Amino acid sequence: MIAVIILYFVVLFAISRWAARRASNETFFRGNRQSPWYMVAFGMVGASISGITLVSVPGMVMTSQMAYLQLCIGFILGYVFIAFVLLPVYYRLNVASIYAYLGERLGPTAHLTGSWFFLLSKMTGAALRFYVVCLVLQQFVFGPMGWPFWLTAVALVLLIWLYTRRGGIRTLVFTDTFQTFCLLAALLLIIFMVIRGLGYSVGEAVSAVAADEHSRIFVLDDWRSPQNLWKQLVSGAFIVIVMTGLDQDMMQKNLTCKTLREAQKDMCSYGVAFVPVNLLFLALGVLLLQYFAQAGIAIPQKGDELMPLAVEHFGMWVGVPFVIGIVAASFSSADSALTSLTTIFCVDICRRQDDERLRKYVHLGMCGVFVGFILAFRILNNTSLIDAIYTLVGYTYGPLLGLFAFGLLTKRRPRGSWVPVVCVASPLLCYALSTIAKQQFDYQFGYELLLMNGLLTFIGCLAGSARPR
Repeated sequence: MIAVIILYFVVLFAISRWAARRASNETFFRGNRQSPWYMVAFGMVGASISGITLVSVPGMVMTSQMAYLQLCIGFILGYVFIAFVLLPVYYRLNVASIYAYLGERLGPTAHLTGSWFFLLSKMTGAALRFYVVCLVLQQFVFGPMGWPFWLTAVALVLLIWLYTRRGGIRTLVFTDTFQTFCLLAALLLIIFMVIRGLGYSVGEAVSAVAADEHSRIFVLDDWRSPQNLWKQLVSGAFIVIVMTGLDQDMMQKNLTCKTLREAQKDMCSYGVAFVPVNLLFLALGVLLLQYFAQAGIAIPQKGDELMPLAVEHFGMWVGVPFVIGIVAASFSSADSALTSLTTIFCVDICRRQDDERLRKYVHLGMCGVFVGFILAFRILNNTSLIDAIYTLVGYTYGPLLGLFAFGLLTKRRPRGSWVPVVCVASPLLCYALSTIAKQQFDYQFGYELLLMNGLLTFIGCLAGSARPR
């Protein structure tokens, strides 16, 4: 297995070296605005799927069947909104950072507030997702070799720094294409191995999945269910708008396309691709349940344990593609996160977009902080506490939604000193309301909490704004 991983990184570094020729800050931040839209679209499929997806999504069929696909269909609506509402704004500004819009429309304080909220949220969220991947690789690859966890974390982040330090976002456009190919190839190979274990042909496997009780997609008979179709469509649209359209990490590669029209084709293409890709993940979950039932193997109680059990049972034939898939998805997400964090710090906070020396120091520093966060999660080693941190980090997207909505839907301008107060108060108030609702009324907020968070930010900015002259 270690030989396959080494080969994977040899290819990754070869692509990186080719892509980073004659690199500059313009290359690092904006890819010289020369990226082919179809490569960006294909690579974004892998960049949008974290290593956790490969572990968790197949197991979703145990509790909610294939209802997750409803959310994926809602994603398409969100991608269309980004393509035809947000992308024209970003391309008109012709900037490396999407938060420059907040500066132009709402003032420098809003610009800095949005940038710092992104830094906090992305650093914590990306490090937490990569921490989970480090745990998986430690268990299956590096632990048996005698490596301590801290060395695994440092080595993996060092690899990211090495292949992105020169070309930045231009490198990622090409490496993401390779990593998405590896992810999808690994997924198809795992599905093939499970189908063979069941003794099915491909046609029989499709029929077996379609006929299985876990293959239900649409929930229309219970409006109170969190899996209700209309709730999922609306939630999916807003999740994409906020966590893609208002996220520098997800938008930076899209802004490297040559023209607005190409960026719009890129956005719509990979938005639609999410449905069949996630259908494959869910179909794998159904097939694994059928295989374990046929083989008389006890099905795990938690969905996240389904794929590790498959690796344990099938051995290297599933273990190798599983690890490659985890590495491809995780590195595709983490490398773009570190590049976008470097961009925001240099461009938005320091306002020194042309300082190449600063960019190199900041990029290395971000990698160091990233490792620090991963090791901190390891020290905490408390699932409930880590889940709480992840939930709180998710709240930080609400103020970004509120700020962008205020800029797009009104012509008013909030007082500068008022913006950070509102953006800090809104997620704290949402967290308090969520806790009270759960304790007093046994009601648990879902994705609607994001909308409430954004609405509170919007109302707060409105209360502290002046009419345009």
